[in-house]
Amino acid sequence: MEAAERALFESGVRHVTESASDADLDAALDDLGWTDALDADRATAVPVLFECLGAAHATSSALDWLLAAVLGTATGRPAVVLPALRSCDPPGRVNGGRCMVEGLGTAALGRSGAALVMTKAPAGVAAFSIATEALERRPVHGLDPALGLFEVTGAFDVDPTTDGPRADWEGAVAVGQLALGSELVGAARAMLELARVHALERIQFGRPIATFQAVRHRLAETLVAVEAAAALLDAAWEDPSPVTAGMAKAFGPERGPPLPAGARRHRLHHRASAAPLHPADDRAGPATRRRQPADAPAGGGHPAQQHAPTRLPTLSWCGGAGMRPLDYADDTF
Repeated sequence: MEAAERALFESGVRHVTESASDADLDAALDDLGWTDALDADRATAVPVLFECLGAAHATSSALDWLLAAVLGTATGRPAVVLPALRSCDPPGRVNGGRCMVEGLGTAALGRSGAALVMTKAPAGVAAFSIATEALERRPVHGLDPALGLFEVTGAFDVDPTTDGPRADWEGAVAVGQLALGSELVGAARAMLELARVHALERIQFGRPIATFQAVRHRLAETLVAVEAAAALLDAAWEDPSPVTAGMAKAFGPERGPPLPAGARRHRLHHRASAAPLHPADDRAGPATRRRQPADAPAGGGHPAQQHAPTRLPTLSWCGGAGMRPLDYADDTF
């Protein structure tokens, strides 16, 4: 995609993500032709949309569309059953003539008539498309109910002598990591901008705190961390393998340094805050900070993440396997 085309495309995507969410955003992305852009230039369409989603704290079915496109085993736009918490394995397992399903689903699962279930097979990973009504869903409220996650369970009959179509599970996991890494970068940039504005407007000792060296250093360190994460994601698109995607996701903004304490107290329309990029700080603001660790999820934790400090839940398949998740008791959801 040429620079002028990308700028126009990015402007359109930013407009729809800032003005709609959920099903309305799905319809707007349809009108915009995002899926066509995904087919034509995946390395541009995915980062542009997911950074805008992170910045706007919006939710859509784009992750399911992306994974279904990479798996390439179904027609239309089925929802995709994701791995269970703290797992990167396919959510289905075949036992005799039954396939048992245990995983997660996004809000797209409630808006689609079909669900794509990946299962382990002797010759690889097989895909089965089933009706969503055959699956049981339990809402996962957690720290970010607006994310619209579901715990998905169920079972359906399969022919034990015939496997379903083969699917590139590792490739789908890698692209999912890159997509959610971009969403984290978008959220981080939005919070950093709020912190920058706050530092310019907050007056202490008769001058803006942006003139204080400690504040300037903290903001600069955060900018370097965010841009380094973005650069690594860009580089990973040149070779979107499980290794490069895992490395890029492991370097995500959730590992960045915290922003100044004064910035953490700033609020914008009660949705986002200029909160630290360090999710272990419980003084951070609600919406955007909650979405960051919730997204820290897609594709098996990379060893580089094993020392990432957090007290927030992560979905292991999105890259958080090495973090310390909360114990998910029934009353947590």
